[in-house]
Amino acid sequence: MIFDVEMETLPREDLEALQLKRLQALVERVYANVGFYRQKFDERGIKPSDIRSLADLKLLPFTEKQDLRNHYPFGLFAVPKENVVRIHASSGTTGKSTVVGYTHRDVRNWAKLMARCFVASGASAKDIIHNAYGYGLFTGGLGAHYGAEELGATIVPVSGGGTKRQVMLLKDFGPTVICSTPSYALVLHEAAQEAGFSFKDLDLRIGIFGAEPWTEEMRRDIEDKMGITAIDIYGLSEIMGPGVGIECHNAQNGLHIMEDHFLVEIIDPETGEVLPPGEQGELVITTLTKEAQPLIRYRTRDITILNKVPCRCGRTTARVHRMMGRSDDMLIIRGVNVFPSQIESILLETEGLAPHYLLVVKREGNLDTLEIQVEVDEKLFSDEIKVLQRIEGKIVKNIKDYLGVTAMVKLVEPRSIQRSEGKAKRILDLRKQN
Repeated sequence: MIFDVEMETLPREDLEALQLKRLQALVERVYANVGFYRQKFDERGIKPSDIRSLADLKLLPFTEKQDLRNHYPFGLFAVPKENVVRIHASSGTTGKSTVVGYTHRDVRNWAKLMARCFVASGASAKDIIHNAYGYGLFTGGLGAHYGAEELGATIVPVSGGGTKRQVMLLKDFGPTVICSTPSYALVLHEAAQEAGFSFKDLDLRIGIFGAEPWTEEMRRDIEDKMGITAIDIYGLSEIMGPGVGIECHNAQNGLHIMEDHFLVEIIDPETGEVLPPGEQGELVITTLTKEAQPLIRYRTRDITILNKVPCRCGRTTARVHRMMGRSDDMLIIRGVNVFPSQIESILLETEGLAPHYLLVVKREGNLDTLEIQVEVDEKLFSDEIKVLQRIEGKIVKNIKDYLGVTAMVKLVEPRSIQRSEGKAKRILDLRKQN
């Protein structure tokens, strides 16, 4: 089933013609209404009339997260403030918040895109959706909420936190779809076990998980423990929120990008050079229809691969590979580039380990060291010390063999690594404290 058959199955030629028309209108609008972009264009000697094809996108400047912070709070708005009907913002944990505005049309488009996502996941108007994404300034909760209502489904606006109560509601209300971060889904699974029942006894059939990188191994772990189909969804506050892309339940093979609203590129994160489909690099997004705060060539820092081969589900939109990590989360340990997701894959392939881990990076003298703390399950924790030592050695060897980096591995007792009701904290970088 497809929510918007016309737009989601457009022939590539027609889709690119629509994208070009919307891109040309976008550059005219931001040049006229956003001083930041007008200055950037002028510095490059570019006029809106220079954009004659999609290939000309590379002439335009990149937008960085710091640009939003530098123009905090409303300096990148392209409409008068009285036309803005909603404001969202990031948590601002690494600096000033990044603020995002929405017009009435932006909110309506967002709802329709999220409805598309729900249908792609296999959901319908008959479903009850348990929404454990956080409400408030975070975009996840309200984005999913309005999409579910647009679809006509029943939404349970639980938000984040209150884990024991969430477990009770999952049992009592009988939802068939759950939305949360993948790590929080596993927290809920643990809480259900403590309450004396299994997720497999619930009516849940679909989980829509996003807001943090996760691996194929974690997907299999979630599906096995919870008895559901685990779907990856992608979005980011600066662009819109959730709903930029999602996997289809037919294939679960890449996130379909809503290309009539978002123009995507993959670039080399070091040089900024545009890379062809099939090559790994940083995802860059241009918002084609956003009114309140359109962004041109926004550098997401998310690492992925673009695939323009049509999907067997019937959608013709381009797909991107599940996010492999973030360029700004990449660890460099003694000259070796390592992403947390690569380590997670190795850990979850090791029998007896729980999907909860922490990467501790330290500097000893002039050298960086990596310690991997990972929980073991209850049964394994009670085994002899030599058994645990053998597993630690196996993990150390696999990480060395596959990633080329030497790490220390510390197996820790069950539930000893701090849980999060939002995005999981995977890295503790103690180098910054020296």
